[in-house]
Amino acid sequence: MSKTQAIACVALLRGINVGKAKRIAMADLREILSDTLGFTEVRTLLNSGNALFKATPSQLSGAAAAIAAAIEHRCGFSVAVIVVSASELHEVIAQNSLLQRQADPSQLLVAFLASAQTQAKAQALLQQDWGDEAFALGERAAYLHCASGVIDSKLAKDFARATGEAATSRNWHTVLKLQAMLEGHAD
Repeated sequence: MSKTQAIACVALLRGINVGKAKRIAMADLREILSDTLGFTEVRTLLNSGNALFKATPSQLSGAAAAIAAAIEHRCGFSVAVIVVSASELHEVIAQNSLLQRQADPSQLLVAFLASAQTQAKAQALLQQDWGDEAFALGERAAYLHCASGVIDSKLAKDFARATGEAATSRNWHTVLKLQAMLEGHAD
């Protein structure tokens, strides 16, 4: 793959390495992405299913499904995967209208949406009064400010119920770290 054709991407795996189910070592994930699927410059962040890689445009179109299938084949469990390009991640960050509410980056979640249908499911949440919490919706992501933390958040629970497996969340700090890694400012 020539460098001019390579597109920097992030794969976000939903619900892995939480508790005892759906465990995958990041070394195994890197191997799946590079050796099995042929992506290049594969790196991972944390142990929660964040992988950065480069792909050709033809690889990118089916990347999420290919990653999910390869993980199921190798690990024996299914996992929802959302892939965003570096430019899409930049747009997700730029569209966050809740930054003024964010005091603690762990209380601000970015929920990456699998499709326009997922966004439509989340639309109803915009009409609700969330008290000290806040909800906003962008093109590829929803933004949740969970003032009392994610675990006790009614908003986070209602969002998960509305979207099911079709979204995966990362806290604001992790999203910014992914962006920095894509831009080559962090390892």
